[in-house]
This record gives sequence, structure tokens and C-alpha cells, in this order.
Amino acid sequence: MKAKEIGRKTIKCVNSAVNIIVLTIVLLLLAYAVYALWDSKQIHEAADKSHYEIYKPTVENQGLSFKELQEINPDVFAWLTIYGTNIDYPMVQGTDNMKYISTNAKGRYSMSGAIFLDSRCSRDFSDFNSIVYGHHMEKNTMFGEIGSFKEKSYFEAREYGMLYFDGREHGVEFFAFVHTDAYNEKVFRTTIIGESAQQAYLDNLLKMAIHVRSEISVMTDDRIVLLSTCSSTSTNGRDLLVGRITDRVFDNPFAQQETQPDSDIQTVALPGIRITEPFMVMMTILCLPLIVLSLPWVLRIYRKRINRIKHNRKYPAKEMNRHAYARI
Repeated sequence: MKAKEIGRKTIKCVNSAVNIIVLTIVLLLLAYAVYALWDSKQIHEAADKSHYEIYKPTVENQGLSFKELQEINPDVFAWLTIYGTNIDYPMVQGTDNMKYISTNAKGRYSMSGAIFLDSRCSRDFSDFNSIVYGHHMEKNTMFGEIGSFKEKSYFEAREYGMLYFDGREHGVEFFAFVHTDAYNEKVFRTTIIGESAQQAYLDNLLKMAIHVRSEISVMTDDRIVLLSTCSSTSTNGRDLLVGRITDRVFDNPFAQQETQPDSDIQTVALPGIRITEPFMVMMTILCLPLIVLSLPWVLRIYRKRINRIKHNRKYPAKEMNRHAYARI
């Protein structure tokens, strides 16, 4: 009798332990899901262009606000705007291409990083080609909208931009959209010297391009800028919007319109390192079914506990006798 009672107690203890473990796991998954959604929201809010609007150089303030941002972070040297998009950010350049993957334009740690010029390029954009990197993020923050230029109608409707550096504004004419691999050394190279080398580089870009504006004739004595971000269509893919820098500043045809963010969920990726579609959000999506499936089981355990408590309160003497009998 004593052995049977011990066995029954052991099984009961094991069941209780298993129940507690499973319940703990479910609660942890729920907590992680809530945190993941909150953290993902924080990352994208931190990347919103509105955080930098007060620093944007304009004719009216003569770049005074921009100088304030430079005082906060001396690595800030330019400002990039693409008309008809949410791309309207300060630009930085570090001593290497890793710092601003996880540092914002104010010099603070941030998973959204900053828009930054390749460390090998000249800050005055005097090189034949200058490569600029940015995160590909959802809600059209940072360079998240670059991938939209893959659509022909989107590319055709957005031809101009503005690049502020050396104390004044310059125009940008976007003449090509290119999709390539992150390890394509023919594209991701700088300091191209010599007319023949520059022409070969330009010809290769145009050959690879998905869209080209044939009316814009780009020559080797022009200065071109490549805006690069990760692509959502391939693991190591890179989308590049290619423009020509000009002394003429173009009017913004979208000045009277409010750019509406795209509701489609895109990938979050680093400009040189591919990471998966918001990992935390993906984990949340995976965790939620487990939580939902576990809820009936958790409720069943809860009801059993409540019923046992009610039973003990209703028949306290019987419960005491049962425990007394178990000790015999």
C-alpha cells in the first residue's frame, strides 16, 4: 500500500512539474512575442526621417540647422533627398564601412544605422563613381523604397533628387536601376581612374540595368552615385539606383504631395550583411500558433486546480482523512 501511494505521489509530482514547465514555456513565448513586436516597432520608429527634418539644409536657413547636426556628429557631411519618396536623410562617412551599419547619423547606437558613403570615396563626390549604402527596411524608412524602383512605372515617375554637400545643393538625375549580387566586384569598386576603365564600368552598369533612361546621356567626365541596399528577392541580392550628379538643382514635382508609406512588408537587411525578414517578427508569427494551441490545455489545468480547491473547501475533513490515511 505504501509503495503504491509513493508511486502515485511520484506520478502526481512529475505531472505537476511537467505542467509547470510547459506553462512557463508558453508564458515565455508570449512574453517574447510581445517584446518582439515592441522592439520591431521601436527600430522602425528610430529610422523615420522625421527625426532629422529639423536639420535639413534649406535656402532659408542657409544650412545652419545642418551645421548643428555636424556639431553632434562630425561624420555628417551631406544630405540626400529623392523626390517622391521618403528618402530624405543626412549622409555620413566613417573610417570603415561597418560603423554606420549599427550607428545612426547622431552617432548613437541604432539597428537602423545611417545612410553612409563608402569609406573609400571622396566626400566632395569628385570620384567618377560614389557608392552610398543604407538599410532596406519596411515602412519605407532608410533605403526601404529603393526596391520599389524595380517597377517600371515607379522608376519612370521619379527621375530627380537633391544632394547637398560642400555648403550647397546639387541635382541628381536617376538614369538606371540595377539588380546584382553583393559580391559583384565589377560594380562594388571605387577609385576608377582612366577614361577607358570608366567607360567599361559605365557600360557594364547599363548592360546589367533593369531600367534605363535613354534620354540621359552619361559620359566618363560625369560623376555618378550608386545608392545600394539589400534586395528582398534574393539572398545576396543588391538593388542599386544609379544617378548622375549635376550642378543644376531640379524642382521637386512632388512638393505639394504627401508621400504615402507602402503597406507591403519588406525585408530588413544590412547594406553589406544579409539578415532575414525581421527576425523578431518572424519568431512572433511562429510563436503565436503555439500559444493559441496551448491555451485550451492551460485553461484545463487551471479549471482542475480551481475545482480541487473548491472540493477541499467543501469537504475539508475528507481531505484531511485522506492525507492521514496516506501516512499509515
